Amino acid sequence: MKLFLHRFILLLFLFPLAVSAQAQANQQDKQAAYALIKRVMKGSASKFEVNYIPKSDGKDVFGLESSKGKIILSGNNNVSVASALNYYLRNYAHCLISWNGSNLKLPNPLPEVKEKVVKQSPYQFRYYLNYCTFNYSMSWWDWNRWQWEIDFMAMNGINMPLAITGQNSVWSRVYKKMGFTDKDLESFFSGPAYFNWFFMGNLDGWGGPLPKSHMMAHEELQKKILERERSLGMDPILPAFTGHVPPNFKDKFPHAKLKKTHWSTFRDVYILDPDDPMFMKIGKSFIDEEVKTYGTNHFYTADTFNENTPPTNDSTYLSDVSKKVYQSMAAADPKATWIMQGWLFYYTAKFWQPTQIKALLNAVPDDKMIILDLWSENHPVWQRTDAYYGKPWIWNMLHNFGGNISMYGRMDEVASGPINALHDPKSGKMAGIGLTPEAIEQNPVMYQLMLDNVWTNKPINVDTWLKDYAFQRYGKRNASADKAWDILHKTVYTGGILPGGPESIITARPTFGTAAKGTRIKKFYKPENLVPAWDNLIAASADLKTEGFCYDLVDLTRQVLVNYADTLQRQFAQAYEKKDLAGFRRISAAFIGVLDDTDKLLATREDFLLGKWLNAAKKVGNTPQEKALYEKNARNLITLWGGKDATLAEYSCRQWSGMISGFYKPRWQQFFRYADQQLSAGKEINQKEFEEKIVDWEWNWINSSDIYNDKPVGDEIEIANRLYKKYIPLIRKEYHQ
Repeated sequence: MKLFLHRFILLLFLFPLAVSAQAQANQQDKQAAYALIKRVMKGSASKFEVNYIPKSDGKDVFGLESSKGKIILSGNNNVSVASALNYYLRNYAHCLISWNGSNLKLPNPLPEVKEKVVKQSPYQFRYYLNYCTFNYSMSWWDWNRWQWEIDFMAMNGINMPLAITGQNSVWSRVYKKMGFTDKDLESFFSGPAYFNWFFMGNLDGWGGPLPKSHMMAHEELQKKILERERSLGMDPILPAFTGHVPPNFKDKFPHAKLKKTHWSTFRDVYILDPDDPMFMKIGKSFIDEEVKTYGTNHFYTADTFNENTPPTNDSTYLSDVSKKVYQSMAAADPKATWIMQGWLFYYTAKFWQPTQIKALLNAVPDDKMIILDLWSENHPVWQRTDAYYGKPWIWNMLHNFGGNISMYGRMDEVASGPINALHDPKSGKMAGIGLTPEAIEQNPVMYQLMLDNVWTNKPINVDTWLKDYAFQRYGKRNASADKAWDILHKTVYTGGILPGGPESIITARPTFGTAAKGTRIKKFYKPENLVPAWDNLIAASADLKTEGFCYDLVDLTRQVLVNYADTLQRQFAQAYEKKDLAGFRRISAAFIGVLDDTDKLLATREDFLLGKWLNAAKKVGNTPQEKALYEKNARNLITLWGGKDATLAEYSCRQWSGMISGFYKPRWQQFFRYADQQLSAGKEINQKEFEEKIVDWEWNWINSSDIYNDKPVGDEIEIANRLYKKYIPLIRKEYHQ
């Protein structure tokens, strides 16, 4: 009786403390929610109230209603609350927040929600980002840019973001405890534009040495990122150890079991064998230090054998690797769940047969691993692995490779694929959907379409959706704009299964061939079928002026012009083959004219400026030496990618103003001069000889510091209309329209 009484008194004492703690947590949640509303809605923020509700059948839910002159945003957490705000903006205020031109022209007064809205997500997890995104798009982001993105994520229902910023300082502390010095690690850490491939164990040191100031700045940036993501109800994913060790590890630990791996044209890197006792020690030490620095939500990312074939297909070996990677996580965090990309099962599919895949996956408990089906819209690996043999997995849209600029996507697949997979009895433990692009800030329509799957359990009707999207993006309905989007849907956005969007020959190292090295120009639509979309968007330009419309008009005009340039390239190649010098000169001059006009067009939008990319890189530096290093990183990534012998040259090509005028055009001009010289002398061109010379010019450009504008110049609509009048007769004649 006395024991019962003591327990009862203790409960009476503890219950108010628990209630108080919960109330404090709810208040902190509300502060974070209201802060987001204020950032987005500015002076209209006071019109909104936040209300928390329980999950619905274990799933995230949001509600929306009007009461007493306020708009009530309800949700089971702040991601749901932010999603309610986004739903209101789009469906009542007819606004849209986007990377490439937001429309936030709010009606006054704000519209009332006449009937209560309740939306439930059918997906437990909504994943976001790819390792590559952190370099192809995010290398130079500051806190302001990250803050905007995190708000965008929350408003679109993302609750599981990848979070790999700021890891070098953690690794530095771990390896210093093992006796390594800053000098030892200089050849290990990559430059800031290559951290992703360093993290994945593909390369050491390229683009470095990485300054200490950058490590510490990104540690502080990561703390801000994680604090904000967690305050909004997200569960960020942190890195774990996969065995990648410094080059001089073999010298300090000569008895360690190491294997060399080789990726692309970069020097070998060393991977510590999971059988080595040091593997568990380092893996645990890293997560201990990481959690001490950043806290944890118990999700960790690790990818063994990324674009590297394992040394053996022995299932025992593969199982042991997987087991040790997981155990190194669990040793530091017993609640750890491993988030693994399924990319290797696609990239080296010949190696990864059912026996090998099962060995890798089955070594980890089913409830401690989630697989990212990385490219579900084009290459769904889940369909040939019995839904990853019982592991929870996530359906993802990859879409973009390398940050290339090209109108491309598979709208119909993205609109129906996720929910069809969820309802497929063969989809096993499908647990969510996500976005895994190598780069963002392009093709905003595709990403918005994919994100709009988050809060629906039915396939999206693309035709209806596009009309609403255009209304939200442009601020009003316009019949010509709707016709343009219908054509875009049936051309560039029924793009076929391609390794990313089709590029243009203008970004290729100059050639007379159509299969330029490193450049993919195959299209799944006829260029002439895209022209009517241009007609209609030009017609709509008399009525529509929003930022989103201006971006779309410039992007479509760009696409039509570079498609025309591809046609001209085939024509000047034919003229050269026929030894028609006059024709070659005329057509090559016209080709250069298209490059000039495209550059001027793109200069009107900040989205398409080389100077923005380069100046952002330099801004990160604290000294002239740091600024020069970061600028070289920025220039290298989007051109040769690596050194002069890099096989990845042009992989990250960008159709940007400044890139065309400063890099692609001069390169083509040199080719034309050489070809003209050879044709005039009655000699054949030597493509290999030309490329050996041009690579020196490219390397000099990478190491140069000429200034490019980072502010838009000119009126988008006026210039697009002028180019339409100039080129539409030529294009119609070319396409016999």
